[in-house]
Amino acid sequence: MTRPALSGSTFRDIGKTFLSSYGMAVVLLLLCVYYSWATLQVRQPEGDAAAQLVASQIGGTLPKSDAVMVVGSASDSDRLFAAGAARRLKNSGYTVVGPVLGDPGIVRRALVDAEKTGVRLGAVATTSACASWTVLQDIPKKYPRFSATRLYYGKSYRWPLFLQSENLLNIANQTVVVAVIAVGMTLVIITGGIDLSVGSLVALAAVVSTSLIRSHGGAGATDASMVSAGAAAVLLCAGIGLFSGVTITAFRLPPFIATLGVMQIASGIAFILSKGASIYSVPDAFTQLGRGTGFLGIPYAVMMMAVIYLAAHFLMTRAKLGRYIYAVGGNPEAARLSGVRVTPIILLVYTLSGAMAGLGGLVLASQLKSGAPTYGVSYELYVIAAVVVGGASLSGGQGKIFGTLIGAFIIAVIQNGMNLTGVQSYTQRVVLGVVILAAVLLDMLKHRDWRWLRPRSDRKTAIVPPAFPEPDAIGKQKETIS
Repeated sequence: MTRPALSGSTFRDIGKTFLSSYGMAVVLLLLCVYYSWATLQVRQPEGDAAAQLVASQIGGTLPKSDAVMVVGSASDSDRLFAAGAARRLKNSGYTVVGPVLGDPGIVRRALVDAEKTGVRLGAVATTSACASWTVLQDIPKKYPRFSATRLYYGKSYRWPLFLQSENLLNIANQTVVVAVIAVGMTLVIITGGIDLSVGSLVALAAVVSTSLIRSHGGAGATDASMVSAGAAAVLLCAGIGLFSGVTITAFRLPPFIATLGVMQIASGIAFILSKGASIYSVPDAFTQLGRGTGFLGIPYAVMMMAVIYLAAHFLMTRAKLGRYIYAVGGNPEAARLSGVRVTPIILLVYTLSGAMAGLGGLVLASQLKSGAPTYGVSYELYVIAAVVVGGASLSGGQGKIFGTLIGAFIIAVIQNGMNLTGVQSYTQRVVLGVVILAAVLLDMLKHRDWRWLRPRSDRKTAIVPPAFPEPDAIGKQKETIS
């Protein structure tokens, strides 16, 4: 039995399904590959990393009966290298001469002394910078007793600046605030709304939490005071989000106008409470949420973000409430006629959006160890961009939680990559605007079934219904018949 051949429309359907499900993940991967290539640099191992590399090289080739001289300059990095190399070599069973730290003259005297004492020197461990010293070149020729001595040092290698662990952690920390706020914004956009107040709520939460901490102990505040202050800030932002939902459902205000007004109100309250100044009177323990690390060095904020996204994914894919949210965004009237209580759903999503913005502001205040009314500027732009780039439709009814997370990482990777490659901040704003427009255009193309990209011969011709005669024409027909 022969298999039917795949038609062109079948390939288009497969490609469309793949792009719909994994398109943004592929874009994120391609961005990471590009910035890894663009930031590829020649690097010299230093400090403890160089010590680990050199110790592993010696351990695989040198007999344990030979001694190793550890050499370095007087710099802090070389001292760290010498201490790490000596420790590792001793633990491996080698006799360590030194460490010898200083200029080439000190190293020369150390080699002469070692030759006089009859030490069986099998290797000299040093850094890549010290390996170019003349005193360490051709040791077997200069010192006959060391005819078998070899020089070991950490050789240079090529590695992307983008893929350094510090930079990847920086991307994760930068993504947390926007990604957490984007969870609430995703729910709002799925219902067909929008929330422009999240940036001002970030500032308000930062100001309220730090103000309460300052008034309840300041730098000496207890853990209970900090937790209470953070909870109060998040609850206040949730209440403001609920107020936005009330204005939309009770007074039928467009979400754009309602949340625009709330944005101004929240920003004004933040400036009033802080009197236009930053608040710094917080204890060092306050930074644990934004800067602290836990298991395997993973930041607490990243762990919290992962928990929130898992819970939101379960809500939208497994819970009845998630199906109701999609139904309201798809067709509110049909959802109402099906028994879904539309108004409580809208109130809930705006409340959650306010709470997530408040939590994001709390994390930002913890990262910066302060609160200021200027925090959160343009955050609504980044959050909406993350949601739209992640595949949510601005017309409502479509969107995925993990798609939003990918969108947040795409925005963060683009910003980080442009910073590493030296792109000016003005140009970065242009690029971000282009990304948002491209995401909206792709959303339009998906809703139009990609008809704009098809050849004219492949497009379906619209069937035009027959036109009904005008009333005047009907009257004339009656007169003619009579």
